[in-house]
Amino acid sequence: MINKITIIGAGVIGAATALTLQQRGHDVLLLDRERPCAGASFGNAGAIVNGSCVPTATPGILFDAIKMLSQSHSPLSIRPSYLPKILPWLMRFIWQSRTSAVNNNALNLHAISQHAVPSWRKLTQDTSLSKFFNGKGWLKVYQSDQAFEGTLSSRQLLDQVGTKYQCLNAAEIHDLEPHLAQSFKHGFFQDDSLNVNDPQLLVQGMVDLLVKRGGQYQQLDVDSIQERNGVVQLKGKSGELLSHKVVIATGAWSRGLAKQLGDDIPLESERGYHLMLPESSHSLISRPIVNGENDFVLSPMNKGIRMTSQVELAGLHAPPNYNRIRKLLPLAKQMLPQLETHEESVWLGHRPSLPDSLPVLGYSSKSKHVVYAFGHQHLGMTLAAISGDIIADLLSNKTPKVPIFPYRANRFGWHV
Repeated sequence: MINKITIIGAGVIGAATALTLQQRGHDVLLLDRERPCAGASFGNAGAIVNGSCVPTATPGILFDAIKMLSQSHSPLSIRPSYLPKILPWLMRFIWQSRTSAVNNNALNLHAISQHAVPSWRKLTQDTSLSKFFNGKGWLKVYQSDQAFEGTLSSRQLLDQVGTKYQCLNAAEIHDLEPHLAQSFKHGFFQDDSLNVNDPQLLVQGMVDLLVKRGGQYQQLDVDSIQERNGVVQLKGKSGELLSHKVVIATGAWSRGLAKQLGDDIPLESERGYHLMLPESSHSLISRPIVNGENDFVLSPMNKGIRMTSQVELAGLHAPPNYNRIRKLLPLAKQMLPQLETHEESVWLGHRPSLPDSLPVLGYSSKSKHVVYAFGHQHLGMTLAAISGDIIADLLSNKTPKVPIFPYRANRFGWHV
C-alpha cells in the first residue's frame, strides 16, 4: 500500500503538522523512532512567545561567547573534542551576526512567530487540548541596570518589527510574581504569550486525537529515504513503507535524511538541559520566568517547576554533562527563595539549530514529494502550529499565509 502523506517525527512540529493536515482532509501516517514527544519537545520550557524575532547570532556574539565560556555559570559550553567538527557551522553562525543579516533574520523570524498564538488557538479550539495552555505571558527579569541595558538592541529589534512588550519596574514585577526575590529591578514582559503546563502530554494528546479521528501512528526508525518514479520509499530496521508525500520533521536528526535526498543543510544540535523540581513549588510562579543575568528559565509545570538552561555544542552522540545545570540550583534558590531544590529528574535534549535562527520549511530542493519542517532551534513549541499550517498549505496546493522563500532548504551560503 502507498500512503498518501507520511510524517517522520512525532515531536511537537510533526504532531502539529499531522493534525493540521488531517483537519484539511488528508490521510496521514505519523512515524517516530521511539514514542511521541521523545526528543527536544519533551523537555522545553513550554513557552509560546508571540512575535519572537531576536536571532541567536547578533552583533558582538563572538566576543560575548568568548566571555561566556570563561564564566563559572556560563550558559554556553563547547566540548573541545567537537570543536573541529562544528567550526564550519560556527563560521556560518558568526557570518549571520552582521547587522544586515540580523535585521533580515529578525524580519523573517517575526513573519512566522507573529502567527504563533493564533495558530495554536486555531489548531486546538473545540478540543480537549486547550486545557494544556494558559495565557499568563512571558517574563524576563534583571537584577542590575547593566544587564537590562544590555537588552537594548534586542528591544530595538522588537520595536522595528512591531512586537508588543512592556518594561516593568520592581513593584510591577512583584505584582506579577510576588514570590520572586526583591532584588529584581527590571522586567521585560510579553503579555500575549502562552505557556504549556505539560509539553509531553500536549504532544501525546495531539497524537491520540489524530488516531481517534482516523489517522495512523506507527513506530519506525527511518534511516533511509529514496524517491523513485514519484513514490518515496522509507526504510528502517523494523520495516519499510511507501508514500506519495513525506514530511521530514525529525528535529536535530533531520540532516542525514535531507542529505540522502541531495540537500546538505548545516543543521546542528544545541544541547539543552532541564531539572524538574518538586511539585510542592508549583504554585510559587504563574508563568515562565527568565533569569536575565544567568540565562535560565523557571517554568511552572503540572508536576513541579522546570528549570531549563544551557547551550552545549557537543553533537548528537556525546554523553550528557548534568553538572552545569545542577550548578545553577543555588542561583534558582536566590531567584525564588521558597523554591525546593530537590532534584526530581534531569534531562538532556537536542535543539535543531541553523546559523540564521530560521527553520527550514518547504519542499526539498531535489524533490517535489518531500517537504521539510525542522530547524526551529529554541522556538519549536512557539512555531509548531504555524509551521504545520504552512506545510498543510503546501501539500494542499495553497499559497501559505507566510511567503516561504526565506526558509528554503537551499538558502545556505556565504552570499545569502
